[in-house]
Amino acid sequence: GINAEYGEKAKDEILDKIAALHKLTPLEWETLIQEALWTDIQHKVVDEIYLEAAECCSVSHFNTKVDIALKDWTDDTLPRISVDVGWQTLFSQLTSILMSKNSEGREFGDLFHPLKENILETVKEQHHWQHNALARLSVIQKNALEDTAVSNKMQWDNSILFMERILKERIDLAQLDLGRCIGPDWRERWTGWRSRSPLEVQCVAAKNELQKLLQADEQHGKHLENDELTTVRRNLQTQGVDVPYEIICKVWDKLYKLTFLNRALTSAQQCRKAFYHRNIACNAVECNDVVLFWRANKMLEITSNALRLQIMNTEAQRLEKEVKQYLEDLSHDEEKKKALIKGKRVDLAEELRRVRGIQDKIDAFIEELRKEHQ
Repeated sequence: GINAEYGEKAKDEILDKIAALHKLTPLEWETLIQEALWTDIQHKVVDEIYLEAAECCSVSHFNTKVDIALKDWTDDTLPRISVDVGWQTLFSQLTSILMSKNSEGREFGDLFHPLKENILETVKEQHHWQHNALARLSVIQKNALEDTAVSNKMQWDNSILFMERILKERIDLAQLDLGRCIGPDWRERWTGWRSRSPLEVQCVAAKNELQKLLQADEQHGKHLENDELTTVRRNLQTQGVDVPYEIICKVWDKLYKLTFLNRALTSAQQCRKAFYHRNIACNAVECNDVVLFWRANKMLEITSNALRLQIMNTEAQRLEKEVKQYLEDLSHDEEKKKALIKGKRVDLAEELRRVRGIQDKIDAFIEELRKEHQ
């Protein structure tokens, strides 16, 4: 029937498309995986490990906190997050390839769209990454993160570039966050005919007062002492602005984070010349923060390489087999075929076939009559 014909055409198109999974280069796979993995883990690396450890007052405390946090992470969630990223990358490429419109598929338009969506839903539910890959990945990640010996100047410089890029992104986000709190600056107020709300007036007054505190003590820690909080509030009251404690604390958190990130960026830049002599750096942790970013970047590269090998050597073939099995099962299931391959095009083809069948019968009948009258 018509559905069987279209089923074969759909099968040919889909098999042609999924073969393209094997055409991606190793570099393309690794770039996709590395970008996706960093998106998933950067909060952990920057906020929960780096910023927390950087609060310490000595190099040994910083290194100890970092080592403990990294070990806990690799023992716990990092391998699973990485495997999930590998699978999501593979699945998103399959989706992109399968749903793309190309010159070969244009003949059928969106006719096979529901079928392709059903294939994607099915393999998403049924495909499981090979279990032993998790244990192997955990070992290589642990080895990468335990290594603290940056072996050459080029690696050192690349780590600083990586750290600078991340810190600049975080500084932009922190500025936006503080900006939302204190409202528009004078240029925005002038050009946009905007004024500050009463809450924004409180926030900007608190920011100005807290900035004096940070300028007076460049080594100030993350937490505001009670006596400092009281002094800031009293100073604001003498200026005619009454700011609740919770608003002062809220502004402090945002301002401190921005100040810390700016200082971290400056000290990272000062670490460029410190590869051979760490102790000459104007950096409270003697550039061990650069080493942390080197460890994180090395782990990213090694993980992306391992996941790429797993995809190219095993997972892509397994996924292709699952799609082929789905199509094989579909060829024996007429009801499912009718449900997934349907539309005006199929209805028209069925009607044309029916009309041709009737025409063939009429032609045969006429031929019989002609023979009888000879």
